[in-house]
Amino acid sequence: MVLEGTARALLRRLAVEQAQQRVPSMVAALVRGGETVWFGARGRVDGEPPTERTQYRVGSITKTFVATMVMRLRDEGLVDLLDPLGKHVPGTPLGDVTIAQLLSHTSGATAESPGAWWERTPGAPPADMLAALGPESVRHRPGRRYHYSNLGYALLGELVARKRSAPWERAVREEILEPLGMNDTTTRPRAPHATGYAVHPWADVLLPEPENDHGAMAPAGQLWSTAADLARWAAFVAGDTGGVLRPETLAEMREPAAVEDADVWTRGYGLGLQLARHAGPGGPRRLAGHTGSMPGFLATLWADPADGVAVLWMANTTSGVRGGFETDLLDILAKREPPLPAEWVPTPVDDDLLSLTGPWYWGPTPYMLRLLPRRGLSLTPVNGQGRASRFAAQADGTWLGLDGYYAGETLQVVRSPGGVHLDINTFVFTREPYDPAVPVPGGVDADGWR
Repeated sequence: MVLEGTARALLRRLAVEQAQQRVPSMVAALVRGGETVWFGARGRVDGEPPTERTQYRVGSITKTFVATMVMRLRDEGLVDLLDPLGKHVPGTPLGDVTIAQLLSHTSGATAESPGAWWERTPGAPPADMLAALGPESVRHRPGRRYHYSNLGYALLGELVARKRSAPWERAVREEILEPLGMNDTTTRPRAPHATGYAVHPWADVLLPEPENDHGAMAPAGQLWSTAADLARWAAFVAGDTGGVLRPETLAEMREPAAVEDADVWTRGYGLGLQLARHAGPGGPRRLAGHTGSMPGFLATLWADPADGVAVLWMANTTSGVRGGFETDLLDILAKREPPLPAEWVPTPVDDDLLSLTGPWYWGPTPYMLRLLPRRGLSLTPVNGQGRASRFAAQADGTWLGLDGYYAGETLQVVRSPGGVHLDINTFVFTREPYDPAVPVPGGVDADGWR
């Protein structure tokens, strides 16, 4: 748990938001190391303060569960992310878009489904929705741009249902929620739950908002959950997958597939996860999670996999909670209780790797090679400017690039009578700038440096 002074500061920030923004009720929580370290609540639900077991609608956070199911199907070999949708759900105008494009909102699909405003009306069954799709269901060339699409996730829900021969919500419950112990996350409300309200803009009165089963559109935002359950999901997004998904698959979901601001991005989207950058008192954070809204409800969940910290909140209001509230909570925790770095301990390494450490040169540019756990390597430019990458050891004696320019590329250590060099996808790194004893592509001038 957090210190008493930290808890007071966090509760005050929550209280200010609830009071100033006139929110009927709000709950919030912070997760660190997979455990809830702070929970706060303000307002009333049926006359009582909400608890960690009070349900709220989480809106589009639902999409993260649907995306996780799709990635499970991918890992099982039942679908490929480059498969066109029509291979698995034939007969729609979006048959040529790929599963990856649907997951990352780059399919070009229209934002909403045909017919009435789906969030406020009873939903049609999948067959009726699919039959209603027409040319207007495609707004942009697939892959051209990020365009958020609730319809796209309805189609992914139908994909899950067809591959599992069961409704999408049953697959999510049996394969994700139950294994993670999230038994209070449901498609329809159960007591105790908050009622969704709209707050009048100019008076302190409430208007109840409708709640329906949204049928084919439910995968886009129908789930209800609790602070306790979302805390477990926040730990999942941070990396504690509990056997539900391979950690490397989750890491793939957190990679930016599309960005909202293409120059220096602050907001983006991976495969089913929203992404954000935040500069706080604890240093820059790269967050993954999702926001959610439905009539009468707002919700947000962000996790920082780098230090295992996550924040979440839920409220029963259609609008009003200010952007940045959740990062304010993260900043309070980071400022008052910064995490301690793990203790450094020496780690034995193999002599063959130890001999590779130190300076290397790509042409005249100096790089530094350092060892990482499990025979991993880190290659970074000495001046901090250039192509930096980490590499994971492979069974065949090579290394696979994990990030940066060399992500997915192979690093080989080449030993010859003239010496040793590194080959990274034809780029040669030598122990001396343009070492003439090493077969540098293009050769080295025989007269040497002058």
